[in-house]
Amino acid sequence: MLRTILSRNLFLAVTAGMTVLTLWMVFIWAPTETEQGNIYRSLFFHVPLAWVSMVSIVGVAVASLAYIRFKDIRLDRLAVAMAETGVVCGALMLLTGMMWARPVWETWWTGEAKLTTALIMFFIYVAYLMFRSYHPAGAQRQRIAAVIAVIGAVDSLIIYVAADLWQRAHPPIILGPAGGKDGAIASQFGLTLLVAVIAFTLLYAFVASERYRIRSAEDDVVELRRLADASEGERS
Repeated sequence: MLRTILSRNLFLAVTAGMTVLTLWMVFIWAPTETEQGNIYRSLFFHVPLAWVSMVSIVGVAVASLAYIRFKDIRLDRLAVAMAETGVVCGALMLLTGMMWARPVWETWWTGEAKLTTALIMFFIYVAYLMFRSYHPAGAQRQRIAAVIAVIGAVDSLIIYVAADLWQRAHPPIILGPAGGKDGAIASQFGLTLLVAVIAFTLLYAFVASERYRIRSAEDDVVELRRLADASEGERS
């Protein structure tokens, strides 16, 4: 128990440190982009949020399928915890993207492939959580939820390549330092983006793990209530 608490606190400390470092790099260390101005700094939040949103839905699909195969309740709890965390990241991804698009593209939304598929992924998250909330528990719920998650995982792959396949206003994917006339800006942009992705990944992992822990406690309370009701029914 003590080892678990220490591990959680250490993970939280590392995550907090990386988050503070990211904020410092985004708002102080990284120079202002010459063409877009300060609004480009929103990309340091938008890109990592898009990354964790896509990775999360893939994780939900894998955990859901693994639960159907192995019948381990911990896998089911993990799938739901990742979905609940991922839907928040997906909403913030869309919001930060529109915040950047309005001054740069002079519109909040273009409807191009990458944006549309990202919106579909958000709705898939919502559909997954709503279905699990309203459909009666059982094997059928798990199977249909897994299918929804797999559709989301496929959609995440489409999102990843959409800008390159159907390139319009949205910039293509940049895995290394961004290109540009100013090499210093390019290298600082790339390093800041890398640190931001790591920080948001750690933050996502911490929040999802805490949601998993809370859900485990919720399930234990439900089971205790069920046993108490059964015991009371036997006495009466």
